[in-house]
Amino acid sequence: MSGSCGFLAPCFFKEELNLKTVPEIFGSLVFDDRVMKDRLPAHVYSAMQNTIEGGHRLDPAVADVVANAMKDWAIEKGATHFTHWFQPMTGITAEKHDSFITSAPDGGVLMEFSGKELIKGEPDASSFPSGGLRATFEARGYTAWDPTSYAFIKDKTLCIPTAFCSYSGEALDKKTPLLRSMQALNKQAMRVLKLFGNKDVTSVRAFVGAEQEYFLVDAEMAEKRPDLLFCGRTLFGAKPPKGQELGDHYFGVIKPRVQAFMNELNEELWKLGILAKIEHNEVAPAQHELAPIFSTANVATDHNQLTMEIMQKIAKKHNLLCLLHEKPFAGVNGSGKHNNWSIATNTGINLLKPGDTPYENAQFLLFLCAVIKAVDDYQGLLRASVATAGNDYRLGAHEAPPAVISMFLGDELTEVLDAIEQDKIYEGAEKTEMKLGVHILPKFIRDTTDRNRTSPFAFTGNKFEFRMLGSSNSIAGANIMLNTAVAESLKQYADRLEGKEDFETALHAMIKKTIKDHKRIIFNGNGYDDAWIKEATEQRGLLNLPTTPDALKMLLEKENMDLLIAHKVMSETEIRSRYEIMTENYVKTVSIEAMTMIDMTRKLILPSVENYVTGVANSFIAKSAVLPKLSGKYEKAKIAKLSDLEENIDTAVTALEKMMPELNRMADLTVASHFVRDSVIPQMSALRIFCDEAETVTAKAFWPVPTYEELLFSVK
Repeated sequence: MSGSCGFLAPCFFKEELNLKTVPEIFGSLVFDDRVMKDRLPAHVYSAMQNTIEGGHRLDPAVADVVANAMKDWAIEKGATHFTHWFQPMTGITAEKHDSFITSAPDGGVLMEFSGKELIKGEPDASSFPSGGLRATFEARGYTAWDPTSYAFIKDKTLCIPTAFCSYSGEALDKKTPLLRSMQALNKQAMRVLKLFGNKDVTSVRAFVGAEQEYFLVDAEMAEKRPDLLFCGRTLFGAKPPKGQELGDHYFGVIKPRVQAFMNELNEELWKLGILAKIEHNEVAPAQHELAPIFSTANVATDHNQLTMEIMQKIAKKHNLLCLLHEKPFAGVNGSGKHNNWSIATNTGINLLKPGDTPYENAQFLLFLCAVIKAVDDYQGLLRASVATAGNDYRLGAHEAPPAVISMFLGDELTEVLDAIEQDKIYEGAEKTEMKLGVHILPKFIRDTTDRNRTSPFAFTGNKFEFRMLGSSNSIAGANIMLNTAVAESLKQYADRLEGKEDFETALHAMIKKTIKDHKRIIFNGNGYDDAWIKEATEQRGLLNLPTTPDALKMLLEKENMDLLIAHKVMSETEIRSRYEIMTENYVKTVSIEAMTMIDMTRKLILPSVENYVTGVANSFIAKSAVLPKLSGKYEKAKIAKLSDLEENIDTAVTALEKMMPELNRMADLTVASHFVRDSVIPQMSALRIFCDEAETVTAKAFWPVPTYEELLFSVK
């Protein structure tokens, strides 16, 4: 131990991580390519590579050899159990542990793990959200090994990433549709690349880097707030005198207690092969961010789920609570998850890299246009993929993009597309040398385009940054929709171009048509400006879907269902089940918040305000006995103010209480979601206004829960 951090909690990491040890510990708990190459026979290793890289089905005989090698390796690392690790529609991961032991004839035990156990598991499928696909009496489900995502050891358990499906074959998880969408994208991208003469490319994959924002607050304080414990966000809280106004927290010096958490977090993530790269303070007090290096969309999704889990686990060791809610505190920035997405070939070519002369890079321009067309055609699906109750509080605020989807391309690419549309010659962007006026500082060439933090979908040089995801979201949903929408664009391009005698003329015409048909989605201005929302909806005809019920209905639009069905990403049954699951989650989430507000108001806030009023009144009575001529102006005004607030709070909470039985009686989830949106949430907001005002005029000693000031500024 390096001793105490000098604050509320000791440092729980053994010593400062020696940078020389990072290559040694990285992936040390992962059954990765290095381990397979070392432990598997050459023919088995080759078969695994054909599956992982080429997408070929794995021979069951090979699975037995792999399973035995996995078991031996895991036991050497201290593992005693194995589990099929999967991602049901709960938003978190699931695992059921089985030990390696089996009985031996002599009364002892043997350590065994077969290929059959590796390939298939049978968890209960009736207790997970299924949107009606599984009834309580229909319990059988299956997990199937995903060889493209490496097995790993967590808490002495060998975790095998798997897909999860019902007895009748419907996907009950987030991994299965994601893998299908990657397969669809690969298929259509390969068709297009062949038209450009790419004979050495054998596969195309989507790559993702998911930036993760989060808050860290003192656990002892958080445990005194039922709203944080039950809802992951504060339902009440007056704004403190200082928030993020000075911008002094952003990229500021990381506090020792937080740095201790980050150090241990990095080490645990690196052991699991997670490419944690960047850490820094975010804009809001107590807010931070972690960003990884890119991985395939499938692996990035697995890693992000692990990252969120491990963040919360490590935080507890440091007497901290890690908040992943999109808007845990009103009045300060919320937390997003920026989904940096690109597509690349197995030969290492990034298909969204424009090169030095993007105007002459026809292959890049076609893939760029495919993304532009996809985002415009399926903006509703993309919005639905990030729709949650928590994200509704974040989107449209000044730290997050608006609910209207648009694309930022920057000046250079916009000018390139304008030139193509108008059949003009593009002269090229001017290269500007940055001179900072100090001789010792180096000169460098300025980028030809700026960055736009207000755009929901921004091009950032060689990738697109989808900024609408909420911090607690799985990134699977957004990437499923994005992969599939782009696959559809590429399919339409390939259908039109295959067999054309004059390929270049047809290509130019199609790129030009795409620009003309879909340029409405391109916006390089300020996405926070109210005038933009009006322009987007009234002049450009873009969708404005501000709430989850508005967005989720897009899943059931015919053209959106047709897309997912045509590319075999989801069946109609699977789509409808997801609509049911996501709608039910919205209703239940807000219902829990409303019931927590009622409970806190009745049991904590009203009694505390009443106690303070009584204290002020008794003080006045006591003083009047000594000073009969005392006017009591201050006390009377205080008592009157708080008494009015008490009545307003009681009236507001009573109205909210009456809504809950009505909500519970609603059998139709769509109807219930609309009632939540139109009645419950506005009433919750009305109640909060009165309670937050009461906090500002109640003595601190009487207020029943830690305040924003204490939560946001207590971690040193």
